[in-house]
Amino acid sequence: MSTPNTVIIRSESQVLAANKMLRNTYMLLSMTLLFSAMSAGLSMMLNLPHPGVVVTLVGYFGLLFLTTKLRNSAWGLLSIFALTGFMGLTLGPIINLYLQAFTNGNQLVMMALGGTGTIFLGLSAYALTTRKDFSFMRGFLLVGVLVAFLAGLGAIFFTIPALSLAVSAMFIVLMSGMILFQTSEIVHGGETNYIMATVSLYVSIYNLFLSLLQLLGVFGGDE
Repeated sequence: MSTPNTVIIRSESQVLAANKMLRNTYMLLSMTLLFSAMSAGLSMMLNLPHPGVVVTLVGYFGLLFLTTKLRNSAWGLLSIFALTGFMGLTLGPIINLYLQAFTNGNQLVMMALGGTGTIFLGLSAYALTTRKDFSFMRGFLLVGVLVAFLAGLGAIFFTIPALSLAVSAMFIVLMSGMILFQTSEIVHGGETNYIMATVSLYVSIYNLFLSLLQLLGVFGGDE
């Protein structure tokens, strides 16, 4: 039988574990975002071409699988930097495209960055301060991301601009939900591996930025 003291000790240990998890996750997330930004900057400076949808997907899912397999070892840190560095390299040509295609390209990129940061910080703060459990969103988010991903592939291969815009709007909503869900999972002990937590948050931030940039380009871009 658990005594009140045992319950209190257990509760305190859970809080300490969650705080440590949050600290490790946000520290690694900051490092991977910085590394990804450096990779994107290098790609832009060298004016590298975009590798294409197929190479991007193969590289992303391959490195994601590797990171998942190595998540409990020191090699997992190397693989997550390989993943985020690769995604940064694919991001550079996209940003260059917006800078060259629009006279206000710099403004669009900065607005997308600012919007991404505001959404991420706001939702994270909400999940952390309220400590609400958003685990009920798991099924909806999994199905939603799968549908949006397939719709996005259809928009690319069949060149359907309207569908592409709809997918971007869907991704903004879904990635916002993912930020709430993943932060809640960390707080409530549903996610105990900071490497996987970092990957999830990084992917949400990456997709959120791209989706905002695309919508801003369509509705606010000056050619």
